[in-house]
Amino acid sequence: MLRKILLLITGTLLVLVTGVFWGTWFSLSRTMYTFPAETFVVIGKAIMQNVAVGMSIMMPLGILGLVLLLLMAGKRKKAHTYWLLSSLILFVVALVITLFILLPIDNQIKTWTPTFIPSDWQAVRDRWQFYHTNRTFLALAGMICFLMAAIKRYS
Repeated sequence: MLRKILLLITGTLLVLVTGVFWGTWFSLSRTMYTFPAETFVVIGKAIMQNVAVGMSIMMPLGILGLVLLLLMAGKRKKAHTYWLLSSLILFVVALVITLFILLPIDNQIKTWTPTFIPSDWQAVRDRWQFYHTNRTFLALAGMICFLMAAIKRYS
């Protein structure tokens, strides 16, 4: 019963994390290059402020849930274990991108104002967009792997 509860909680957290990435990318990030610098700064700061606290809690807890599920997996269902491990790896890579690439870019953008935008802002924006896109699709792949793990566990 504990495993099922952990599976539910972890799945919920991973769905929420993936949903934030997907929703932001699908509805906004793909068109950020069309906005003037001032609009990019205002929208970028709003996104950062809205997601910072929630994502800093949900993503690590989702990854912790994956680790715990892996520790509980046992050896009977190898496919289940491999799918869980794949999901863990993909979400850890997404977290690494967040912490070591996107967070420094976000911190740089936080210093900008609509009246002070560096001349290389488009290069920063393009790098931000590139890594947001990659992180989104890593999380989607991680979510698919998680769902496959659940299917393999109970099939």
